[in-house]
Amino acid sequence: MGLQIGDIAPDFTAETTEGKINFHDWLGDHWGILFSHPADYTPVCTTELGAVARLKPEFDARRVKVIGLSVDPLHSHYEWIRDINETQRTVVSFPIIADVDRRIADLYGMLYGVSLRQTSNNSTIRSAFIIAQDKTIRLILSYPESTGRNFDEILRAIDSLQLADRHGVVTPANWKHGDDCLIPPQMTAPELPRKFPQGYMEIKPYLRYTPQPGGSRT
Repeated sequence: MGLQIGDIAPDFTAETTEGKINFHDWLGDHWGILFSHPADYTPVCTTELGAVARLKPEFDARRVKVIGLSVDPLHSHYEWIRDINETQRTVVSFPIIADVDRRIADLYGMLYGVSLRQTSNNSTIRSAFIIAQDKTIRLILSYPESTGRNFDEILRAIDSLQLADRHGVVTPANWKHGDDCLIPPQMTAPELPRKFPQGYMEIKPYLRYTPQPGGSRT
């Protein structure tokens, strides 16, 4: 069985475009996103890395470190980054792992098929893992090679996850920062005034809305 939400993100040591890292040490007390690419010099990947580079200040504001992964070597990554910076009009300022032996891709289940030993296709799926400060995996996304990821959605998911951790709320469909939230059904009525002094609206006993608690993401 592959990695699941709630599992501890496997630790590893790797060479990256910003030097050798130990993953858990590199994360420190931050959240993290580990996202993989099928290969260097592919059109969709180029636009994705450009998108992440432009959004880097948004990830920083949420105390989220981002790190990419591709199965190509470091020298290829360095040359590709120059192309990304040029074509996407940005500056890649986060590390990209050189996973030449597919060891990390296999560890995280990023390869097509069950594992490197069981598949003839050694390219990686477009996987993304959101990892919390306690190193638990909080969200897993996997896209086919043909479909670029929506990193605005990944930011939205981070906002939801961090809000839930801070205030115990959950978020409805299509929620975005600032919208009303939902109160988990296991919370009983007597504790709600203390937890949600801003008030709440009950549609059904299990469907209760409250204004988003707090005004900051940090």
